[in-house]
Amino acid sequence: MSRVIALPVVMALLLAGCQARHHSSPTKPQPICAGGDMMMQTTLWFGLSKPDGGRVSSLDWMNFVDNEVTPRFRSGLSVYDARGQWLGENGQLARENSKALMLIHGIDPGTSQAIEAIRSLYKKRFGQESVMRVDAPVCVSF
Repeated sequence: MSRVIALPVVMALLLAGCQARHHSSPTKPQPICAGGDMMMQTTLWFGLSKPDGGRVSSLDWMNFVDNEVTPRFRSGLSVYDARGQWLGENGQLARENSKALMLIHGIDPGTSQAIEAIRSLYKKRFGQESVMRVDAPVCVSF
């Protein structure tokens, strides 16, 4: 009988450390930072293969970052070489060289609009079907 009572008590104690702070919307919990500031990390995944069989060149990529991304994110960014893969509907394994662009930024609609502008420009300029966006809350200190 003591195990039946002990398990819920242990679970309650473990979960007591998981707290969320709610701002204007109770449906969007924000983690509490132990140190540093609450910010967002957005990673964008840009494919380098063009639908016509060509590639986005290193020069094209650097021009895009310098002219479209950096002016919107003056405080900095990071770029990583990546290699994506997926299994197509035809059962064939597809692989593509890509770039991952990481941004650390505040949480505001203007920043989200700037990120969406970057995604739209890249898709249009290089004939891409998509640019994947991944957002995650992070604690940042400098």
